[in-house]
Amino acid sequence: MQHPRPLIKTLGVVDYLPTFEAMKTFTDSRTPETPDELWLLQHSRVFTQGQAGKAEHVLAPGDIPVVQVDRGGQVTYHGPGQWILYLLVDLRRRSLGVRDLVSLIENSIVSLLAAHGIEAVADPGAPGVYVGGEKIASLGLRVRKGCSYHGLSLNVDMDLEPFGRINPCGYEGLQVTSMAQLLAPGAVEMDAVGEHLADTVADALVESRV
Repeated sequence: MQHPRPLIKTLGVVDYLPTFEAMKTFTDSRTPETPDELWLLQHSRVFTQGQAGKAEHVLAPGDIPVVQVDRGGQVTYHGPGQWILYLLVDLRRRSLGVRDLVSLIENSIVSLLAAHGIEAVADPGAPGVYVGGEKIASLGLRVRKGCSYHGLSLNVDMDLEPFGRINPCGYEGLQVTSMAQLLAPGAVEMDAVGEHLADTVADALVESRV
């Protein structure tokens, strides 16, 4: 028997803090019957620092705000041109562990990039997706009462300069790339990539098995 397909909600470019609060409210108020949701969006420029984040990894934020959040991982950057997909998923209902969900996310991103001719890999020691050692996608999750929130970010066609103001995900000198940097000019269509990303993750959740 297949699992139900999560609802996909496209939210546009939104500020981080109201979205963060909305995720927590959704998770705290959901019941065992609440359908899972995927929120596809872009954020206004912001650095987010994970629960165990160390201040020394924020080098020179300048005019970009730094927000402390309750996901795993260290500091990362979000901005326009980067797709965010938040996974509001009842893991117990789908019989998924956190590691299962991490692998599902990483495999979905690798599959999407392969469809665009980009060879990418996951790193078991450093969650995320990499192309030639450069990071193209990050993930960070929080699980509360058996349900996940937060999710993934995929660099599509964005200004990468702010990543130089931090140690991305806590790794000094880690280089970051994007689909636009790896493909021919004009080859990346932002909306199409977002739809593909959400559909790929939704399909993986439907088919997930333990």
